[in-house]
Amino acid sequence: MKFITYKKFDGGDWDSIDIEDLLNRLADFLLQSGYQSQFYDFYEMDGDRTLEQLRQAIQNALMEGDLFPEDQMQQMMEQLQNMSPEQQEQLVNQLIERMEQEGYVSITEPPDPSMQHGQPRRGEGGWGPESRAQFELTDKSLDFLGFKTLKDLLGSLGKSSFGRHDTRDLATGIESSGASKKYEFGDNLNLDISGTLSAAIKRQGLKLPLEIDYRDLLVHQSEYQSSCATVLMLDCSHSMILYGEDRFTPAKRVALALSHLIRAQYPGDTLHLILFHDSAEEVPLSHLARVQVGPYYTNTREGLRLAQRILSRQQKDMRQIIMITDGKPTALTLEDGRIYKNAFGLDPLVVSKTLEEVSKCKRAGILINTFMLASDYGLVHFVQKMTELCRGKAYFTTPYNLGQYLLMDYMQKKTRTIH
Repeated sequence: MKFITYKKFDGGDWDSIDIEDLLNRLADFLLQSGYQSQFYDFYEMDGDRTLEQLRQAIQNALMEGDLFPEDQMQQMMEQLQNMSPEQQEQLVNQLIERMEQEGYVSITEPPDPSMQHGQPRRGEGGWGPESRAQFELTDKSLDFLGFKTLKDLLGSLGKSSFGRHDTRDLATGIESSGASKKYEFGDNLNLDISGTLSAAIKRQGLKLPLEIDYRDLLVHQSEYQSSCATVLMLDCSHSMILYGEDRFTPAKRVALALSHLIRAQYPGDTLHLILFHDSAEEVPLSHLARVQVGPYYTNTREGLRLAQRILSRQQKDMRQIIMITDGKPTALTLEDGRIYKNAFGLDPLVVSKTLEEVSKCKRAGILINTFMLASDYGLVHFVQKMTELCRGKAYFTTPYNLGQYLLMDYMQKKTRTIH
C-alpha cells in the first residue's frame, strides 16, 4: 500500500527545487578530476567524495540562490538564511533523498555493527553527520549530464562564435539537404514531388491530365550516414591538472556528450573509452564520472595498441581513434613488461615506437584525430608528424572549445552527399 506523508507548511515551497537543475549545478563537483587533490589511487572514488561532501556541495548551491523560482527567490533566500544549522541540514538531507528516489544517485554505507539488519543509520531528515555513507552517480545521472553538455556545446555554435566551422542540425537516417537536381540514371529515386510537378507545368502549362516527362524528374540531394566505430583515448597523466588548469574535467564532459550524441542520433555507431597513463585500459562509460588523473607518465603507444585491438573487432564503415592529450609521450611498455619512462624532452625511443604504432593504424585503415591541449614547439612537431603518417587531423585547442571542435568534427565526418 502506498503511504502519503504530510508535513507542516514551513513558509517555503522547497519541493519546487528541480532536481535536474540541482544536478546541473553540481556537475563540476560530480565530475571532478582530482584537480583539487594530491596523489591518490587511480580509478578509485576519491576519499573526499562522501555523502558529507555531497551535502556540503548542495548547501553551497542553495546559498547561491539560482535553484529557486524567480517569483519566490527573495522569500526563499531570506528563509534559508534564517534557518538554524539543523534545519538547513534537514533540508539538504531531503534533497539527497529526492535525488536517490528519482534515480540520480545510489547511496551505500560500509557495514557497521551498530546498524540493524544492515540498514544505514538515518536521522529524522536523512543521514546523520556521523554516517560514513558514500554515493555513486547512476546511469541516469550520466545520461543527463551528457545531454546537458551536448546541448550547451552545440547550442553555442552560432554564426560567429566558432570560427569557420559549419553548423549542422542533429538528424538521424537519410535526410534531404540542399537544392534538388535533375534525375540521372543510377540516382536513388528520392523524388522531389513538388519540384517535378512544377517543372512539368512550366514545360506544358497547367492542364489535366498532367503529362510528366523524364526530363521533368527532380530528386533530392541527401546525406548518407555511415556507421562508425570510435575509440576515445583520454590522457589521465599528471600533466592534465598541472600549471594551474584542469584539463581532464572538460575532457570527461566531452566524453559524456559524445556518448549521448551517439546513442541518441547515431545508434548504429559504437564508442569505447580508453584511459592511457603509465599503461592503458578500457573503462566502461558508466564509470567515467569517478575516474581521475594520477601521478602518471604518458604511454601513448600502449593506448594506440589497445585501441587497435578493440577496433579490429568492429565491422563498421569507418573506424577511428579520437585522442585527447596535453603532453608528449613519455612512457613505453618494453617487451619484458617493464615500463620505460623519460619525461625530459622527446625521447627518441619512445617517439619512434609510438610513430610505429601510428603507422600500423594507417595500414589497418584506422583514422587518428588528435585534440591537443598544449602548444609547445616540440609537441606541435610530434603531432604534425603523427597526423602526417595517419592522414588524420590535429586540433590545437583549449579546454574551453575542445567539445565544440570534437563534436563538429565527428558530425561532419558522418555524412557525405549522395544523389
